Amino acid sequence: MDELPEGVKIPEIETRPFVQSASVMLSRVYEGKHEVLLGHRSPELPAFPDLWSFPGGGVSRVDRKAAEAHPEWLKDRTGDRLLVFTLLREMLEEIGVTPDGEGGFMEVSDRIREAVCKDKTGWLEVAEAGDISIENFDCQVITERITPPQSPTRFQNTFFHVALGESGVEASFPPGRSEFDRFQWWRPQDIIEAWETNNLHLPPPILTIFRDLMEAMEGRDLVAACDVMAEDPPSGPHRFEYGPGVECILIPTMTLPPSTHTNCFILGERGGQRIIVDPAIRDEEGYNLLKDKVEEIRGDDSDIMCTVFTHRHQDHLGDLDMISQLYQAPVWASGETLAALPEIKGTRELMEGDTIYVDGPTGVAKWEVIETPGHCPGQICLVGEPGIVAADNCTMVGTILVPSSDGDMGAYISGLERLRDLRPHTLFVGHGPLVPNPERTLSQYINHRKARGAKVLQAVKSGCSTLSDIAGLAYSDTPGAIPALAEDQALSHLKELVRVGEVKRSSDGFVI
Repeated sequence: MDELPEGVKIPEIETRPFVQSASVMLSRVYEGKHEVLLGHRSPELPAFPDLWSFPGGGVSRVDRKAAEAHPEWLKDRTGDRLLVFTLLREMLEEIGVTPDGEGGFMEVSDRIREAVCKDKTGWLEVAEAGDISIENFDCQVITERITPPQSPTRFQNTFFHVALGESGVEASFPPGRSEFDRFQWWRPQDIIEAWETNNLHLPPPILTIFRDLMEAMEGRDLVAACDVMAEDPPSGPHRFEYGPGVECILIPTMTLPPSTHTNCFILGERGGQRIIVDPAIRDEEGYNLLKDKVEEIRGDDSDIMCTVFTHRHQDHLGDLDMISQLYQAPVWASGETLAALPEIKGTRELMEGDTIYVDGPTGVAKWEVIETPGHCPGQICLVGEPGIVAADNCTMVGTILVPSSDGDMGAYISGLERLRDLRPHTLFVGHGPLVPNPERTLSQYINHRKARGAKVLQAVKSGCSTLSDIAGLAYSDTPGAIPALAEDQALSHLKELVRVGEVKRSSDGFVI
């Protein structure tokens, strides 16, 4: 990794088994039309904030205990019986709805809701006491998705359809903290339209579920379409869409944990021109992933107009010989990035203020180039209507390093402020999930870096002069930090403090 100080090695992340989970697409009939329920995840959540999604969660010990202790419950279910227990418990916890025992549904009382939300074992207790019934409960598996490898914890998520019909029950919030801050009923076509016009943030797997559903709904209503999906639930790889005209493939790279992959973005509409951003392939696995995507692009009758590299770090630059075996296109990047590549023909130097025009079936998309060199000299971002391809300015997983060797802490913070002031709809970052709340996330990054800089300055004011002493005091609130990384980031702050005149270098180190 280019941004790591020399000699620093990061331990590899242990591969963990997938966590089994269940999510529910609830449908209802309202004024003669079918609608589905989505919940808006709270912006305070550390994982997947500000996204609209389905209620659900992971299999718990209580679910396993219920399945083992009561073989007579749901005895007609076979392979997914345990997941249905999870589904029922999550429905009660998150939205306050449970079967009524007669094939319908009811809203649970505050007493039952509080008992279950206080302790998951409460669900089994109220079920055993007969306060709720799961008799005659009907649900169907409509698809299965595995969380992409963007974080150490990954879910093998089974999605169920539960038809509420005209029962009239409504979702409500649990006592105390909830994952959701809003619930809303939607027609499926309105969900797709809202997403395509940048008015709705969806996790990519949820978007593909609605695309599959809309395809199945051709000539059918929603319930019949779910019946079709349940006959052969779609699974496996799907187009991974981060935003309108922004697809992504995850390339395995040697990057900063907990990230294990670099996001390679495909810009442009199907059937039009396409740009491939950061195809960081360097091994057979990455090669095959990009190969599949290139074949898919060609199958869409699209042309690859260029390859763009956002910056010169090795977890973003691909092996050009391997790439050329898959497709031929000119390379566009900043002068600093082009200088780090072997000599090739057909390059274009991208600079601040340049605009890239991408022709598509519905019109021309514009991506404007801006420079944010703090993390790496020559790093660029692409600003478009769907959001900003933001390279390594921030991430939802882990952190971003500003190397003391060639990074610039002042320029880094200024770049974050500039991105925030653009008020983008979404950040398409170099590693990890999309960022659906850019202003909030960027503000957190800015405040954190400024606060750390203040701690570094205070350490010098308190009499610390050597780098190790300054870093030790400035990072005393993060005892788990790797000492060499803490020193390197402290040095980046010190260089900025020297530049603005608040700290001076001396023969002994740093002084006021």
